[in-house]
Amino acid sequence: MKVLLLNGSPHPHGCTFTALSEVAKTLEENGVETEILQLGNKPVRGCIACGGCAGKGRCVFGDDIVNTLIEKMEQADGFIVGSPVYYASANGAVECILDRAFYAGGKAFVHKPAAAVASARRAGTTATLDELTKYFTISQMPVVSSTYWPMVHGGKAEDVAKDEEGLQIMRNLGRNMAWLLKCIEAGRQAGVQVPEAERQYRTNFIR
Repeated sequence: MKVLLLNGSPHPHGCTFTALSEVAKTLEENGVETEILQLGNKPVRGCIACGGCAGKGRCVFGDDIVNTLIEKMEQADGFIVGSPVYYASANGAVECILDRAFYAGGKAFVHKPAAAVASARRAGTTATLDELTKYFTISQMPVVSSTYWPMVHGGKAEDVAKDEEGLQIMRNLGRNMAWLLKCIEAGRQAGVQVPEAERQYRTNFIR
């Protein structure tokens, strides 16, 4: 079993990375392999609604990490995305990445447990978590929770390292993710089938 963690911060070893590292450490302790994929600070495009990804499972733009994310998710069993809070919402770059990855390669995410992590100096975390979680709930992904909303606080990585409750929440999130992955695997071995979604209706609000 493997969980892919996306660090949606431009800083490779900042606050968001510190939180995700605590989750990853706990997952590894519970027998789950992890990989942290860095968003980085290079320019990324938003989705241009060109439709060029239809039937391909890949975005037409191949000069950033979107297609890499899709490819890695095809091999992963779970997904965690972390983002710093920018103006009470997720980092715009990670939103662009997720828009394109879920639209072009949505099949790689379906039915895989997922969680969101937010990092902030002070506020805006719950709005960010709500925003990120919407990607999961439209993709039939079980949302993994913790013992509080999965967030950490601090202006720099050293501050997050002192957020004892925040790191505790990250560890509990990792344990819950590992537990759910093992439950899914046990169900698969027992012959429990993945549910098939109905797709026959598509209603427009304006006709």
